[in-house]
Amino acid sequence: MTDDMTDDTTGDTSDKFADLPELRAKGLRKMEEVYGFEMTDGEGDFFRYTADHLFGDIWQRPGLTNRDRRLFLIGMLVGQRADDVLGIQIPAAFANGELDEQQLRELVILACHYDGWPNGSRMNSVVEETIGKAKRKR
Repeated sequence: MTDDMTDDTTGDTSDKFADLPELRAKGLRKMEEVYGFEMTDGEGDFFRYTADHLFGDIWQRPGLTNRDRRLFLIGMLVGQRADDVLGIQIPAAFANGELDEQQLRELVILACHYDGWPNGSRMNSVVEETIGKAKRKR
């Protein structure tokens, strides 16, 4: 797709989020861009804050690229030992071309030295699993 609304291969201009409030649709489109997978609308306050506020507003702000935000987020997640969320962010950064194999491995070395070897080692597992999966798909 060339933008949020047009599929080059079919000429389809439909927007699966068109029936949603503008902020929700904007957030869900950004979530798809950031995570690299299909999103659907959800319910509840947690989902509302995630889609509308975090992705509809915060990830849309000027001044930082998606890559900048992702690098900062990965650093915080390593420090928090949030391996489950690293398992989402690292593959998404790799799939979106924001970070390549060498850059991911450099982040591991940096994490080991600034946040401790055990945390960097856990991050390394996520990085190497991500790279391995990508190579098996080729």
